[in-house]
Amino acid sequence: MRIKLLAMDVDGVLTDGMIGFDSEGREIKFFHVRDGMGICALMEKGVKVAFISGRFSEVTAHRARDLGVNLVFQGVRDKLGRLVELALELGVTSEEVAYIGDDVNDIPCIEWAGFGVAVADAPAEVRNAASYVTLTRGGHGAVREVCDLILKSMG
Repeated sequence: MRIKLLAMDVDGVLTDGMIGFDSEGREIKFFHVRDGMGICALMEKGVKVAFISGRFSEVTAHRARDLGVNLVFQGVRDKLGRLVELALELGVTSEEVAYIGDDVNDIPCIEWAGFGVAVADAPAEVRNAASYVTLTRGGHGAVREVCDLILKSMG
């Protein structure tokens, strides 16, 4: 496995899928610190990391900035189209792409990527589409698990 791009959904992958609001109506999400460490370790090895989300969230944008992830695409309706376009822009093949998803709208990306991953708590049809299912739930270290697998494959 030679991964050059790790792309992922956000809600349900980097988070547990729950969205809260404070008394002012501001969105609240929780991100696992170990996922961030894994992402940073991959980027240090030259792997590009991208967030592709169907929703727009300033909280997601803030987390991306915090991690130094600059490939952030929000409000995306056609995730596969965006992923294929990004791969072309970066000069990577589908075999060099890993994608992590958690729901049915991620299945096309999971099937297209050379290393398609579903988080442990994804619906059965999503898990069945994946070449790997994490042992860990979304928002609880699933991304770190995938990052560690990619790092290990790099030697």
